Amino acid sequence: MNRAIVLLSGGMDSLVTAGMARRNNDSVCFLHVNYGQRTESRELTSFHNLCNYYQPEQSLIINMDWLGQIGGSALTDTSIAVRVYDGKKDIPKTYVPFRNANLISAAVSWAEVISANHIYIGAVEEDSSGYPDCREIFYRHMRRTIQTGTQGKIPIELETPIIHLDKYQIVKLGVELQVPFEFSWSCYQNNEIACGTCDSCYLRLRAFEKAGVFDPIRYAPGMR
Repeated sequence: MNRAIVLLSGGMDSLVTAGMARRNNDSVCFLHVNYGQRTESRELTSFHNLCNYYQPEQSLIINMDWLGQIGGSALTDTSIAVRVYDGKKDIPKTYVPFRNANLISAAVSWAEVISANHIYIGAVEEDSSGYPDCREIFYRHMRRTIQTGTQGKIPIELETPIIHLDKYQIVKLGVELQVPFEFSWSCYQNNEIACGTCDSCYLRLRAFEKAGVFDPIRYAPGMR
């Protein structure tokens, strides 16, 4: 039996990843992490809606508030401005230091308890904001860490199925999988109406446009 844990933020990438996990495994379990991000409440709403839609075998919400306490990111520190998308490839201020390593560690711990043999994360390297913990090399080393740091009773595979896809390809894949994009949320700074200007909003809007698909979430006036 293939049981998968999906790290599900509620964003577009994690949603499509959840759709793939649901298609390719006998059972899925959803894991959501609150870490003091600006859009914590909206992401949590997305998670609940997606749980209602997919009916996972198990779902778990955990708190990593200490990531917010550490700060250093525009996602967790409101005194740091969320930049308007400018096309630069430097690491943006919305990078949360080593966040994905912590998320994966939590998923691995849960996997050992519930005998899950796959962990899915919607990391994207090809067409993204340039976070270092979204690179293929990072996941290559994380796979080795999981192999050497767990009991090994059930091999745990770390899956990054969309890491080399462009954003518009992710949208098309989501359409193929019939994922509910209307329940997802990508904006870095707003909880009600997506700003349309942050990196995440810009990349999402561009992806839907290039894919020729209507994005069903609400944006600030003039952003479409």
